Amino acid sequence: MGTFKAIRIDKAGNGTTVALTQFDEAELMDGDVTVRIEWSTLNYKDGLAVTGKAPVVRRFPMIAGIDFAGSVEASSHPAWKAGDKVVCNGWGMGETHLGAYAEKARVKGDWLVRLPEGISMRDAMAIGTAGYTAMLSVLALERHGLTPKNGPIAVTGAAGGVGSVAIAVLSKLGYYVIASTGRMSESGYLKELGAAEVIDRNELSGPAKPLAKERWTGGVDSVGSTTLANLLSMTKYGGAVAACGLAAGMDLPSSVAPFILRGVSLLGIESVMCPMPLRNAAWARLASDLDHGKLAEITEEIGLDQVIAAGAKILAGEVRGRIVVKIL
Repeated sequence: MGTFKAIRIDKAGNGTTVALTQFDEAELMDGDVTVRIEWSTLNYKDGLAVTGKAPVVRRFPMIAGIDFAGSVEASSHPAWKAGDKVVCNGWGMGETHLGAYAEKARVKGDWLVRLPEGISMRDAMAIGTAGYTAMLSVLALERHGLTPKNGPIAVTGAAGGVGSVAIAVLSKLGYYVIASTGRMSESGYLKELGAAEVIDRNELSGPAKPLAKERWTGGVDSVGSTTLANLLSMTKYGGAVAACGLAAGMDLPSSVAPFILRGVSLLGIESVMCPMPLRNAAWARLASDLDHGKLAEITEEIGLDQVIAAGAKILAGEVRGRIVVKIL
């Protein structure tokens, strides 16, 4: 047993402290697979955890980070052996289970996904929970029966991680994508990803009417609150919106009108405890339906020592696309 570098969060009075420090391997939690982490990523939830802006962390001490890619170091799980390349997203990592901003993790083998063919560990973390959530949203819209022939798809929070990957995937699949952003200066970036139109988020930020003019057949929303309410009110008859985030809040100041007068469906997207068959399906589709050239264009790389500062930036809306964290 030894120590390894990790971003550790501790309880301090009514708040928390966070620091990059040495963590004792003896403090790792129970699990049947030990992984040497090579890459992680930065998600909105990670920003909340490292800044203490929301009570994401449920036990202390905690190692932050909800995503990792790495190599199995030791395993007593029948599905995994030393040297296997694996990805892990969610399952309470960084919240109730020691997480990914570390050189080592011990987790349940049932949480792991084999690194898909054709995706590097770095690319897997450029995708991360944000991209995997975007794909879960696309799969939900497809299960609802939507196709490019049905009409436009709106993507809110478009310059963020979920939005960027959603645009890249949807455009490659042939959808006409309308990107909503609070940073109109990023219009060029969003069109390069595949957005056909870019609209100012102010168009979706006012009080929502019960029903507004029909503008799109569906949507991927990572914002919540009034934005989601407006998105629903403007969705065409029989359409659907996949809700997967709460950047603007957990409330939903809407009415039942879109649901009972236009037959609109609100599809909830949950990524943390997502069943393994759907999880594997999402990663398989990401391997085939995400342009890796576009993925590279939206990705910035930082080191473990830069995560805490970057966490504050993602909460302030100052991060475009995806950030990967090089661990080793």
